[in-house]
Amino acid sequence: MKALSVVAICTAFALAACGTGNQIRVGSDGRPLPQVYTISGSQENKIPFRLLDSVNALRAAKGAQPLQYNAQLNAAAATHSRDMSVQNRPWHFGSDGSSPLDRVNRVGYAGRLVGENISETFETELETLSAWMIKPDTREIIMDPAARELGFSWFQEPNGKIWWTMVTGA
Repeated sequence: MKALSVVAICTAFALAACGTGNQIRVGSDGRPLPQVYTISGSQENKIPFRLLDSVNALRAAKGAQPLQYNAQLNAAAATHSRDMSVQNRPWHFGSDGSSPLDRVNRVGYAGRLVGENISETFETELETLSAWMIKPDTREIIMDPAARELGFSWFQEPNGKIWWTMVTGA
């Protein structure tokens, strides 16, 4: 009897260990609810390259040239991501009234602005890219054959909300 109890307890522990611990919550529409994506220090250096690789794979599938990161466009994107958080709204104008063109000029970008994509979300950079690809106007900025350079940055608030900004230039 003692051996049977030990087997039962071991079986219970084994079954409990099978659970992932990350139960997916589902909304009333049956779709998974968003989960907070916390950007850790180890992820900060990987995120830009995952996004760039994904953008370039999408562009290659359509025959468009790959994009390269541009430090000035990255700076313009970082400034706007933080500013959107301060304003608590996703939009293309800075708290000082600046436009995307104003921001790329301020950082000394010598090229031509192609476009800017923004997002306010709790999702990853790849989920955000996927959402941008669904909408024709934001997809056009990513896939524009004239684009040659990319700036990408984010600002994450303590509550987990992320403000993403992508700027493309030629």
